[in-house]
Amino acid sequence: MLSVLYYLWCVPVITVFFLLSVIALIVCYPFDRGRRVVHELSRALCMVFWRTPPTWRRDVSGLENVEKGKPYVIVLNHNSMVDIISLYFVPLNFRWVSKREVFRIPFIGGLLVLHGDIAIERGRGAESMRKVIRDGRTWLSRGVSVAMFPEGTRSKDGEMHRFKQGAFVLAKEAGVAILPVVLDGTTELVKPNYMFNWHHRLTVKVLPPVSAEEVQGRDTAELMEDVHDRMVAALAEIRAGKK
Repeated sequence: MLSVLYYLWCVPVITVFFLLSVIALIVCYPFDRGRRVVHELSRALCMVFWRTPPTWRRDVSGLENVEKGKPYVIVLNHNSMVDIISLYFVPLNFRWVSKREVFRIPFIGGLLVLHGDIAIERGRGAESMRKVIRDGRTWLSRGVSVAMFPEGTRSKDGEMHRFKQGAFVLAKEAGVAILPVVLDGTTELVKPNYMFNWHHRLTVKVLPPVSAEEVQGRDTAELMEDVHDRMVAALAEIRAGKK
């Protein structure tokens, strides 16, 4: 019953933030090409969601690795839709790369469009990669980070699987650093019956970035494997600490 009430409470809150985002985009667009105001509204919405239930716990670490105002290609592991709202604990203006289907979700899809996120079509690898490079470089040139799930899809077993090259190619093409972020606990927030777990604990860990110079100087496949191994090790460390 409590979960149903929380869902009902979220509907008007999302509606209000959606309308505020529309107004902010119209008013601020001429002088806010990075859509920072819209992004900060999205961040505020996510913080309202996370901080309203008093029993939800959050462990956020590694923020000292983030240089505010610097654009990164952010790579993070993907376990559930909750991953998206979890990244807003990282104080960066960023845009998502997400499959087209997510943009069709009522209200949420509208917020993604207003936010300026990058929609890609599944099954169109070459075309999607060109769009990621083109749109990603545009946002990065405006000082806005781009967030991607290098696994390409959600993990069904909670483990981190092989990465695809897209995020690493974008970082190399744009000449920016890569910021790895590891999430844990996102699969446990919502139960299989869509009810909330009211004793939930989320972990967000930001790892040291890979500098733009290192990105440029290393083989893409080798760099991708190295970042993957670092993130796997960090995830194992997080889970060992919870036992």
